[in-house]
Amino acid sequence: MPRYRPHVAARPSWRCRVCGAAWPCSPARLALLGEYRENRTGLLIYLATLLDEAAGDLTDHDGLAERFLTWARAR
Repeated sequence: MPRYRPHVAARPSWRCRVCGAAWPCSPARLALLGEYRENRTGLLIYLATLLDEAAGDLTDHDGLAERFLTWARAR
């Protein structure tokens, strides 16, 4: 039976260690939404902290807010 591997960021590239997509990838987003189901504010604070760290690692900042925050807002 395959073991679940969490989709986490590899720094300093901020690409997923499992699938190679820009992190947070779709599986990471789903996991984060589940983990923070009852605390959307906490999720946004966590993602904003990671966005700040990613901005320090990456030279291209275009789309970082969309990549890290916009998807997590309440709909």
